[in-house]
Amino acid sequence: MKVKVVNRESQVVGDIEIDIQPKEVKNKGVLFNRVVRTMLMNRRQGTVSTKTRGEVSGGGKKPWRQKGTGRARAGSIRSPLWVGGGVIFGPKPRDYDLKMNKKEKRLAFIEALSQRIEEGGLIVVDELNFEAPKTKEAKKLVDALKLNKALFVLEKGMENAYLSLRNLKGIEVRNIDTLNTYDVLRFKNIVIPKSVVDKLNRRIANG
Repeated sequence: MKVKVVNRESQVVGDIEIDIQPKEVKNKGVLFNRVVRTMLMNRRQGTVSTKTRGEVSGGGKKPWRQKGTGRARAGSIRSPLWVGGGVIFGPKPRDYDLKMNKKEKRLAFIEALSQRIEEGGLIVVDELNFEAPKTKEAKKLVDALKLNKALFVLEKGMENAYLSLRNLKGIEVRNIDTLNTYDVLRFKNIVIPKSVVDKLNRRIANG
């Protein structure tokens, strides 16, 4: 699939080939849902924990006798019904990890990226070199491309570009090695320098 290459003034200066061959996928939305859900669930630590009535300290003695006081029956001051008592059905440490086929992950990434290209949301810039970290220069670039919210995909060594872009409102920065389906689906506009396209094509080929 061919994508137009623009300069910093948003003028078209050529085109470049993205090695994507979209496949006819049924229930594409279901595939995207599975990938995103798997990614988000795998980010969860699952370390949250609460104490049951048996784990809260104290409460071994019955607070008052069973009958004759006029009060409701009580067996422990650590009952979940009491302040300071245990928690009923509270969260416990657990593993949230989900597994997904690598081929499905790769297919979802390719389909999401091809969808962005078809919509004109993938913008290839001829260069993104900054002599020094300059947020002002980055803002000029974003304004020229008419972007309110976008994802910039960089590579290692583009430190000045990263430092220039990271503080802009609505702009997020990712490394090409960590770009994933969730990122592609979240942002309608994805900006990538021409020098990173080869690495993107390798990501597409290798999954």
